[in-house]
Amino acid sequence: MPSRSALFSQRSLILTLLMLLACGFLATSLLSYFASRSAIRDGIVNTELPLTSDTVYSEIQKDLIRPVLIASMMAQDTFLRDWVLAGEQDPQRVTRFLGEVMGKQDTFTSFFVSDRSLTYYQAKGVLKHVEAGTWRDAWYFRLRALKAPYEINVDLDMANHDSLTVFINYKVLDYQQRFIGATGVGLSVDAVVKLIDTYQRRYQRSVFFTDAKGKVLLSGSDGGPHGLRAGQPLRDNPGLDELLEQGPVPAEGSHEYTDSEGHSHFLNVRHLPELDWYLLVDKRETGALDRVRHSLYLNLAICAMITLVVLSLLHAMLRRHQASIEALATLDSLTGLPNRRSFDLLAAQALQEAQRDCAPLVALLIDLDHFKALNDTHGHLAGDEVLRQFANVLQGSLRQSDILCRWGGEEFIVLLREIEGRQALDVAEKIRRRTEQLTFSYDEQPLRLTTSIGLSGLQPGDTLHALLTRADRALYRAKQAGRNRVCSETPGLVYE
Repeated sequence: MPSRSALFSQRSLILTLLMLLACGFLATSLLSYFASRSAIRDGIVNTELPLTSDTVYSEIQKDLIRPVLIASMMAQDTFLRDWVLAGEQDPQRVTRFLGEVMGKQDTFTSFFVSDRSLTYYQAKGVLKHVEAGTWRDAWYFRLRALKAPYEINVDLDMANHDSLTVFINYKVLDYQQRFIGATGVGLSVDAVVKLIDTYQRRYQRSVFFTDAKGKVLLSGSDGGPHGLRAGQPLRDNPGLDELLEQGPVPAEGSHEYTDSEGHSHFLNVRHLPELDWYLLVDKRETGALDRVRHSLYLNLAICAMITLVVLSLLHAMLRRHQASIEALATLDSLTGLPNRRSFDLLAAQALQEAQRDCAPLVALLIDLDHFKALNDTHGHLAGDEVLRQFANVLQGSLRQSDILCRWGGEEFIVLLREIEGRQALDVAEKIRRRTEQLTFSYDEQPLRLTTSIGLSGLQPGDTLHALLTRADRALYRAKQAGRNRVCSETPGLVYE
C-alpha cells in the first residue's frame, strides 16, 4: 500500500501542476486582453482570428479522433480479418459485428467492403457490390491505391437515404499486410452542423467550410456570413470579390474586407488537409473591444472550470490508480483470486485463529493434471481460459469463510476453516468429481481435465510451512499413484 508520504508527494505534485495550469491560463488571458485593447485591429487580424481558427480546427480534429480510432480498431479486429480470410461465411456474423459497433459506439453508420468479393456489408445486411468506374464507389478504389492507412471524406450514404455523411474509410490488411478490404464509420453531417453552431456561440464568430472550388459545404443552421448557405459559391457575397481575384477561395491567412452595408470584417482562412476543405472564420469589427473583454471573462471562467475538472479527474485517477495498485499487489491478474502474497497474510491470520481457538484447519493443494500437454496442444490462451473456468469451479465448491488462492502455474491452494478431516475429504472429493465431470471450453472446443489433490490437517505445534509441506507430499503421492485422486497426509486419516 502506498505510504502516507508518497500520497502527500503525489497530491503536492498535482496541486503544483494545477497551479501552473491556472497561472498559465490566467497569464495568457490577461496578455491577450491587454494586447487587444492597445491594438484591437492588429490583434484581431494577426492574433484573435487565427487563434479562433486554430481552436476550431483542433476541436474538429478532436471530434474526428474518436471515429478514426473506432475505424482503426475495426480494421485491426482479428474477428473481421479471420472472417474474411475464412471465405466470408455467414454474412450475418459481420453485419451483427457492424451493428454492435453502431450501437455501442453511437456512430451514424458502419460498413465493411471485401476486396475479394467487392461486397459492401452494412449493419442492416449486404448493401451492394462496389464497381470500378461508378462514382458512388470511387472512394473505395481511391482508398485502395492510397499509401495512407485511412482517409476522411464527405459522401452520400446509400444505406441512410443518401444522407450527407462524413466517412472515415480505413484499410483492412491481413496478417501479411496485404489489402483485403475497407471498413469504417460515418458521422452525420447534421451533427457537424450542431458543432458549428456550438463554435459560433462560443466564439461569437461565423464559422463555415468550403471546398477547393469555393462552394460552401457546411455552415451553421443560420448559414454563413451574409446568409451564405451550403451549396452556394463564395462569389455570391459581393464583399469578397477583391479577395477572390486570385482564385475561388481566399488565400490562407487573415484578410480584411467591407461588406455591402459598409461594415468592416476580418476573415481568417485555413486549409484542412484531412478533408481538403477550407475553414473560414469571419468577424465584424463593430463592438470588437467589448467582445474581447467579454472573451476575457469567459476565458477566466472556462479556465476555472477546466482547472476544477482537471482537479476532479486527477483526484479520481489517483484514487483509482491506488486501488488498482493495491488490487494488483494482492490479486492474481488471470483468475482474480488472491495471489501468494495475499495468501500469506490470510493464512497467517487463519492459522493464528485456529491455534488460539483449537479449531481444525485443513490445507488442500490442488494441481491440474497434464496441464502442460493442454498448453502444448491447444495453446497458452486455452490454458489461461481453463484456469479461469477452474477458478470458478473452486469458488462454487467452497464456503465464503474458506481461503482460496492461485499458488502458481496450474496449482491452487485452499484452507478449509473449522472443518474436520472427513468433511475436508468430502470437499476435496467434490472438487475432484466436478472437475472430472465438467467440460471446459475454449474457442468452442470441448476440453476435459482431471485434478490431483493433496490434503493435510493442522497438527499441534504446526507452522504454516509444515502444514503445506505435508499437503505437498500428499499431492506428490496422488500424482505418483496415477493422478485424478485425493491423497491425505493427516495422521489417522488415510485416503487415496
